[in-house]
Amino acid sequence: MSHDGVGSRAVLRATAFLTAGALAVPLLAGCGSDDKAGHPLAGPDIAHVTRDKVAEGGTVKWAVDALPETLNAYQADADAGTTRVAQATLPSMFQLDANGRPAVNPAYLESAKVIETEPRQVVLYKLNQQAVWSDGREIGAADFLAQWRALSGKDSAFWTARNAGYDRISKIERGASDLQVRVTFSRPYADWKSLFSPLYPKDVMGTPDAFNDGARRKLKTTAGPFRVDKVDTAGKDVVLTRNPRWWGQPAKLDQIVLHTVPRDERATALADGKADVADVDAATAGRIGGAAGGAGTGSPLAGGGKTSAKKLRSWALAHGLAAEKVEHAGQKKLRKAITRYLEEQDALRSYEVRKSLEPAYTQLALNGAGGVLADERVRRAVARALDRKELAKLVLTPLGLPAEPVGSHLALEGQPAYADNSDALGGQDTKEAQALLSDAGWVPGGPVKAEKKAEKAAGPESGTQDDDDRSEGGKDGEYIVGEDDKNTDDKKTDGKNEHGDGSGRHLAQDGKQYTGQGGAPGAYAPKGTAAPAGAVNGPLAKDGQALNLRFVLPTGAGSETLNTVAGRISAMLEKVGIRTTIIKVPDESYFKDHIAAGDFDLALYSWPASAFPATDARPIFAKPAPAADGSVNVEQNYTRVGTDQVDQLFDQAASTLDEEESRDLIRKADTRIWAAAGSIPLYQRPQLVGVRKTLVNTGAFGFQTPVYEDMGFLKKGAKVSPAPSGN
Repeated sequence: MSHDGVGSRAVLRATAFLTAGALAVPLLAGCGSDDKAGHPLAGPDIAHVTRDKVAEGGTVKWAVDALPETLNAYQADADAGTTRVAQATLPSMFQLDANGRPAVNPAYLESAKVIETEPRQVVLYKLNQQAVWSDGREIGAADFLAQWRALSGKDSAFWTARNAGYDRISKIERGASDLQVRVTFSRPYADWKSLFSPLYPKDVMGTPDAFNDGARRKLKTTAGPFRVDKVDTAGKDVVLTRNPRWWGQPAKLDQIVLHTVPRDERATALADGKADVADVDAATAGRIGGAAGGAGTGSPLAGGGKTSAKKLRSWALAHGLAAEKVEHAGQKKLRKAITRYLEEQDALRSYEVRKSLEPAYTQLALNGAGGVLADERVRRAVARALDRKELAKLVLTPLGLPAEPVGSHLALEGQPAYADNSDALGGQDTKEAQALLSDAGWVPGGPVKAEKKAEKAAGPESGTQDDDDRSEGGKDGEYIVGEDDKNTDDKKTDGKNEHGDGSGRHLAQDGKQYTGQGGAPGAYAPKGTAAPAGAVNGPLAKDGQALNLRFVLPTGAGSETLNTVAGRISAMLEKVGIRTTIIKVPDESYFKDHIAAGDFDLALYSWPASAFPATDARPIFAKPAPAADGSVNVEQNYTRVGTDQVDQLFDQAASTLDEEESRDLIRKADTRIWAAAGSIPLYQRPQLVGVRKTLVNTGAFGFQTPVYEDMGFLKKGAKVSPAPSGN
């Protein structure tokens, strides 16, 4: 999982309850080998030009969320910044193409293939004869051997985040020459192409001390188009400079500076020239687009001192200035803020937004560990209440991106393993959802026992409150969506549209889990929002308990889209008689204290796609198992919903060397994951990147691995060819 984008496999996939009435479903049609994955819904948008059109030299300032805690991608606290450094400075045996398929990286490999299957699988790597580390030593078997020993899981002194795949290797040896590496597996491993990407030098992987501490803040030895010049903790920068020992096409840029810029400060950083490229939210993307079109620059200050503070405030709020800074500001401060905004808009004319779909999807997670959602019928009812197409449109259509719901937990459209298996659960069907709830014993309008104290809410804002308080929507950060409000005047004047999302504009990427990118605040159903048309009369109840699910959401910059989507989901659930209590918690505690801890009923967060789902997705959907200390090991399956059949299918897919058979097994596993209804994929995340117009071969990469040596500034007089109109 990731917070702000798709990083390396090591970053993304690092680190017991059986649902009642496990559904035994047939393997449905649509999983066979005749399915075609097709093309990605949106390809890369990087202003691609040939190298002869790229100027020599220059520095690019690339905004990142935080200074990487470590430069070792195989440690648990590696992040997207770690990935960026590894991609630019270290070998990867395989890289992803625009369709998310692994392809041999010719900079490091002449070839890599399985040369034996009996009695053991053997892979032979033939290395590029020019490939050397920055200290002049050839890349070779010693580096492969050191990395295997560090990541195999056999030596606990190495603080590794994962060992998947490496634990299946039995030996590594030199081939017929120094340029050949033979890797022998103890068990067949379908995802062998996932290994040694990135590859670290033996001086990093050779000892626990070097692995654990040596590569956290520096990488002395690298082998990419760039090298790590310094990690500036004071300036919060990582400086990458051109590698003079790089044997491939030389990097066009002199430097790439990864500069820390918080998400809510990206527009200012771009305008001030502190960043040349930055992932942005939809609000910032709108500002960049408006500046390029000449919109948003009309000054409300033309009247001098005659313009009232009220009119200035109204203009400021309408143009997206932070509400907390202008709502109570006086005229002098308002004029200063507006002046600054207009100056930024003028500077933002030098930028454009490049957009694609990120190789990641947002899901609705249903906690099946206990309580109401332990009943599979209720989980399936929640899923059948959702109009996933509408949710995809809500987020993606305003951005001009394809609005198709995701049909697989294990791949995205364009990847070989992709197939839409959602029929295993079924589409939106209000009557079917109500029938499932009725079958589970939830009766419309049934008696509800009075409670003296409210149910414990998740998060630091949780606590108890009187029933009277809850009936009015609860305290700040917690309220029941769909609660009746007798004051009809309030319903008519609450300022929201029928969906409770304000104007419906400013939608963007998710919040902090995979990380958020924003939209308009307050985009969820407010206190007193009327129940949707066709809703069940009265709450559903069973054994004196009302059917009410705790919907935990993050707050802070970048979480607005999640709140928007959650509001729409709550309205859909209300139609079938399921109420939701929205509980908003601080961004920094959202994942650790709530999702990972299982303190939620419903939640929204994202998973990245992988070219190797048999390996990478297994811990996300594995059946929770009892640990030796009596606890339950859920790995990364935070919904706590899993089955033995899914585990077996993953194991089989990872152990077959027949690629077509492995894909079929992955699709069958996905069918069963859909049927269990613990995770409901919604939409592929938007990828919006603000980029200086003259910067080429960079932007929204989609699935594609960036080619760092080709990035640079467009030569004077050169032009960017129009991007293809489709896939």
